[in-house]
Order: sequence, then structure tokens, then C-alpha cells
Amino acid sequence: MTRRVLIITYYWPPSGGSGVQRWLKFAKYLPDAGWEPVIFAPENPDFDLRDESLEKEVPKQLEVIKFPIWEPYQLFSKVKGKSKTHPGRLMEQKEKGFLEKVAIWARANLLVPDPRVFWVKPSVKFLTDLAQSGQFQAVITTGPPHSMHLIGRELKRKTGLPWIADFRDPWSQWEFLDTLPMTSFIRKQHQQLEQTVLKEANAVLTISPTFQRDLEKLARRKINLLTNGYDPADIPAGFSPKEKEAGKLHLVYSGIIDAIRNPIPLMEALKAEFQHGTEEVKWTFVGKVSEQVQAYVKEDAWLSERIYFAGYVSHGEVFGFYAKADALVLILTDTKNAKGNIPGKLFEYLATGIPVLALGDPEGDSAKILKDAGAGQVIAHTDAASIKAQLRTLMDSSLKKVDPKDLEKYSRQNLSHQLARILDENTLS
Repeated sequence: MTRRVLIITYYWPPSGGSGVQRWLKFAKYLPDAGWEPVIFAPENPDFDLRDESLEKEVPKQLEVIKFPIWEPYQLFSKVKGKSKTHPGRLMEQKEKGFLEKVAIWARANLLVPDPRVFWVKPSVKFLTDLAQSGQFQAVITTGPPHSMHLIGRELKRKTGLPWIADFRDPWSQWEFLDTLPMTSFIRKQHQQLEQTVLKEANAVLTISPTFQRDLEKLARRKINLLTNGYDPADIPAGFSPKEKEAGKLHLVYSGIIDAIRNPIPLMEALKAEFQHGTEEVKWTFVGKVSEQVQAYVKEDAWLSERIYFAGYVSHGEVFGFYAKADALVLILTDTKNAKGNIPGKLFEYLATGIPVLALGDPEGDSAKILKDAGAGQVIAHTDAASIKAQLRTLMDSSLKKVDPKDLEKYSRQNLSHQLARILDENTLS
């Protein structure tokens, strides 16, 4: 008998980002481990990053159920006369008008746990009949948005189906909540909702050892570690980084640069180390970069001649930029959740065999992964001397290729088999 698992996720292609790829890859490889996934996702979601190429990766045999969602920011967009007004974009605006301030206050105190909460009741109503008909043997929810977990909780309460909750970020301890003008009463509501999920889910997953420890303290139970990873099938045939040229250093960063990912300390170190020399330096950013950082570069003549913003490209196109890099840059968050910050692209960086230069917590989870793989190091944002020393090492080194150790455990196929074992352990025989 085929075992089917219902996966409830807000983010699905054509949405882009690591959260999408996590469950897209699980959906790809779970059938090899004896589970048939069924995706439940919004029909009309509001997301910032789009990657149409990811739609080509959705397995043809995969059943994807799309269900309409109403989000309050759709109403706000009509009032403002804009086609899209995403909460993340509101938070990043330097100058906020009255309506923006009201929207942010409402997001913090009226939409608990998040603006997708209005999808919970209609989704539960729609899915209950399917679940009670015996179509699924398990349910998985992935957040944020953490309202997805409330759908899983209600389905378990109504049907008794085994339910697994996947935390890609913390919930009540999430640094994002600290940026909102939230009352203490609402903060307690988040904590109470989180406790119901941690208590009632048959199993809980998270992506890093630090998040695992933090959730275990909150839940007083075992939390399963299931990191992100890389898919060997994503690496183009014949992919080979260019040879390192003497006197030249090309850095490549892939991903988002926003308020909690700050590349400026590395820019300052790059300029301080090489502005008076004859070496050629270049830094290419691939992905969405905050207006503040772009403005910082534009105002500096030396940096503006050496830093390039390629913009957001499809996942497949990223490897063309990797192939031209002498080192790949990882900018980790410098916030209270920084120790557990393991970007999905870290594993893809490792798979290329290109050295990695990272800014972040030297004692964090990403630092341990890089050290164990022998692929690079994480340097504190404030350690200018070490950043400059590492840049000089990369410039002077004739070595380019690194051979990461024990990388296979991070392959998407291996991780999918780990997920299948967790499903096996938590479903009725």
C-alpha cells in the first residue's frame, strides 16, 4: 500500500528561496524512501522572491493542491493603490507614513501568529474531508509562516492523523518578532500557540543544532534535526570553477542582503586591504540587495568600480556566477538567532568545491559545518583584522579547489530518507 503524506506549505514554486527548495527537494526524493507526498499550498500567495525556473523541478507525478488565500495586505494594497504591498517591504521602508505605521502595528498585534492566519479555518474545513477519507497517512506543516502549524494542529485534533511540524525558523524566540511593535499580551499569545504545537505534534523538526536545543528547552521533549542540503542534480554537467589567477580576486555572494545581513564590514576590509595595491578585486552580488547597501556602494568611488549587482537570477543561473568565483561569500545574520543561522546555500557552496569566506558567529552552527568540511571559516563582523587577513590569504593563494569532507550526509536524497524514517516512526503500523 502506498503511504501518502500531506505537506502544507505557504511557499511553493514559483516562489523562490531556500524555504521553497527544502520542501521541493523532499517532495522529489521522498517517493524513493516509500512515501508519496501531496502538496497543499496557496493559490494566490503574496511573496517577494519569484523563481519561475523552480516550477520545472516540480515532479510531473506530484499532486499539488492549490487553495485560495485571503491576506490583509491585499486590502492594504488596494488602499495604497499598489499592486503588491508585502509586510517585509513595509518594514524596510525608511520613511513610513501613517498608513504604513498602522499596517505594521496591525501586523504585530491583530494578526496572530501572522498575516496568513485567515487561511487556517478554510484550509482545515477543505482538508478535513480528504483526511477523513483515508487519503493520507501523515501530515507535515512547515513554518514560517507559523499559521501553517495551526492547520496541522486542527487536522490532528479532528482526524487523529499523525502530524509533524517543521520549524525553519524559531517562533516565539524569532528575532523578526523583536522588530515589531508588539504588546506583551500578544507576545504571550505567540508563546501559548507555540506550546500547543510543540506539545501536540507527533514529531517536531528544525534546521540547526542551536534551534534544536532552544526548542527542546521550550518543549521539554526531543526535537529532530533535519538540516537543509544540496542536490547533486542541480550542479550542471561539467561544472568546473575557473583557475585562480595571480593578483586577482573575484568574490561572489548569492542570496538576499537585508537589514539583518550586513556586508559592509567586508566591503570596508576589502577597500582597506587593496585600495593602494595593484591587485585586481571584484565582488559580484547575485540576488536581492537592500537599497541602503546599494547606496553605500554608489557613494564610494573605489567600491562602485569593483562591486557589481547582478540582481535576482534563477537557481540554475547561479552556477554560472559560481564558476567565475575565487571565493564564495556568506553573510550570516548578526542577531540573537545568529548562532543557529544555516542558510540553505551554504551546502550548495560546499558542493562547488570553492573556498568560502563567511561573516557571522565564529562559534555558530554554520562555522562548525564549514570547519568540519575543511572549506572555510566564519569571522565575526567586528573582527576587521581577521577579515583582511583572510582576504589576503585568498588573494595570495594559488589553491582554488577544496575537497569538502563528509558532504554526502547533506545530500537532499539522504535527508529525504531521514525524513522518511521520522515518518515511519510516527505513523501507525
